[in-house]
Amino acid sequence: MLIAADKFKGTLTAVQVAERVTAGLRRVLPTLEVEALPVADGGDGTVAAAIAAGFERREVRVAGPLGEPVTATYALRGDTAVVEMAEASGLQRLPAGVFAPLTASTYGSGQLLRAALDAGSRTIVFGVGGSATTDGGAGMLAALGARFLNAAGEPVGPGGGGLRDLVTADLSGLDERFASIDFVLASDVDNPLTGPKGAPAVYGPQKGASPEDVATLDAALAHFATVLETTLGGRAAEHAIAPGAGAAGGIGYGALILGARFRPGIEVMLDVLGFAAALEKATLVITGEGSLDEQTLHGKAPAGVAAAARAADKEVVAVCGRFALPPEALGRAGIRRAYPLTDAEPDIQRCLADPGPILENVAERIARDFLT
Repeated sequence: MLIAADKFKGTLTAVQVAERVTAGLRRVLPTLEVEALPVADGGDGTVAAAIAAGFERREVRVAGPLGEPVTATYALRGDTAVVEMAEASGLQRLPAGVFAPLTASTYGSGQLLRAALDAGSRTIVFGVGGSATTDGGAGMLAALGARFLNAAGEPVGPGGGGLRDLVTADLSGLDERFASIDFVLASDVDNPLTGPKGAPAVYGPQKGASPEDVATLDAALAHFATVLETTLGGRAAEHAIAPGAGAAGGIGYGALILGARFRPGIEVMLDVLGFAAALEKATLVITGEGSLDEQTLHGKAPAGVAAAARAADKEVVAVCGRFALPPEALGRAGIRRAYPLTDAEPDIQRCLADPGPILENVAERIARDFLT
């Protein structure tokens, strides 16, 4: 039995999901062998999944999205690091109810990457998602040695809004170590940097951006790419329309400038976490996340787990808080059956307030349906 589920966002971590499912299964089969491999798709929770899989926890003091110092975590095993931008520059780092769509910076994410390099990393998996920022990765690049200057030769202000004043981009001081490592941009979105499907238009409103802010940020990021083109040539424009450039407020663009290669986050994490070896021993796989919906089918963790399990001819079921997919879509994704918490407890508020015991009851039902 293999449990490879993502978090139930806002209620249970991926580790807690695995613990509760295990407890429910063992109510029916006390001696059942269960392997838990919490997974993530590159967004928030990615580092926690790596640590649960045996990576070492490392902590670093870096700048948060508003410039205040925060303690951020990354994961290290051998010469492979898993770095999560949300640890430094995520919405979770903002005070409750506070947004800064024009000024939030990814500077701390660059500091976190530098710490991973200083620790001897030769492979860095950079999970991006859950950002408070829309600065195209400019802050990150600045932390790694780039200089972005206005007409007076002074550094531009923080965040995407500051890029309106950009005149000169000097990348000569960028950390040279990126040229000699495997730098992987892991994300569950493939948006370009700007335009109708770009970072400001699609994700800006989630970060407090008004329609006026979205227009400002889109123009600023387009200007950023144009200025970089004078430094890097056509490569800068190519990166701006590449899949993943718009991930996490455009930090994907900055990562591509550094030489990253884009891969779907769940595919990267399954490799890093050793999913194939765990899958080989499993008879049934339980995956899941907080909401199984249309987004699940487009690069989220359960879809990635199900695809890998189906390729190995293993049966998959899913647990979730909310289920919003037609049965035929679930089947096409390779998931035999979904078990939402609301089947066991119709009161949605109770599911949100105390999901753990309800998830145990759901897992007990899975054991009776599939294992006895």
